[in-house]
Amino acid sequence: MRIARFVTDDNPRYGILDEETDELIVLKNDPIFAGLDTTGERVRVDDARLLSPVIPRSKVVGLARSFHIPGGPDPEPAIFLKPNTSVIGPDDPVVLPRWAGEVWYEAELAVVIGRLCKDVPVERVDEVVFGYTAANDYTAKDQLSPSGTWTRAKAWDTSTPLGPYITLDLDPDDVAIRASVDDVPTQDGSTNQLVKPVREIVAEVSEIFTLLPGDVILTGTPGGNGAIEAGVRVGVDVEHIGAFSNPVVRRD
Repeated sequence: MRIARFVTDDNPRYGILDEETDELIVLKNDPIFAGLDTTGERVRVDDARLLSPVIPRSKVVGLARSFHIPGGPDPEPAIFLKPNTSVIGPDDPVVLPRWAGEVWYEAELAVVIGRLCKDVPVERVDEVVFGYTAANDYTAKDQLSPSGTWTRAKAWDTSTPLGPYITLDLDPDDVAIRASVDDVPTQDGSTNQLVKPVREIVAEVSEIFTLLPGDVILTGTPGGNGAIEAGVRVGVDVEHIGAFSNPVVRRD
């Protein structure tokens, strides 16, 4: 089952994707908090504008260095935070900061938390996960500090596109992750290359933070990503979730 957040006018709504008819079955309220009761209305996907499927109430938790390094030792993944103001949806512009010189894209699988939780055992992670979505974790590489915070490099507005759907019934252990720049394929990996499986990542993150409904965990990116400039369009395609893309711009 895949769920979208969308607009046809000024008011965001939620819908379950009917893959046979390419329609959204409209939900009464936010499914994370109100369940999957429907209104009976249907909206064609072509008549809707898909938004980020979730706007975190609290935080986005990101991981870096979480994939195996071919021929090298695997470092302990680094954990960082991004605010909900970094989140945008499909087709929204990624606005490069004036002060950032080298910005990289990072296609990822993202976990959407469904209930308040802390210190979750690995075997119970599925109980606290609402679903999974696709993400692009942009990083201002020239702003990374090896001895200090990553906030300036990671947390800027529009740096976390999410979409196009949240998939509820996904096994995250072997999910293909792909990216493209101007339709040219660049990244092609799988969550089976993670140093730690997704459920273990969620469990370990929950040891650090209390996780709230709607929080998002970015599980990291496989190799093949790189620097981009304004004027390109970067696409992300995560198996069983869907594909989306964003134009990249720089404003004076």
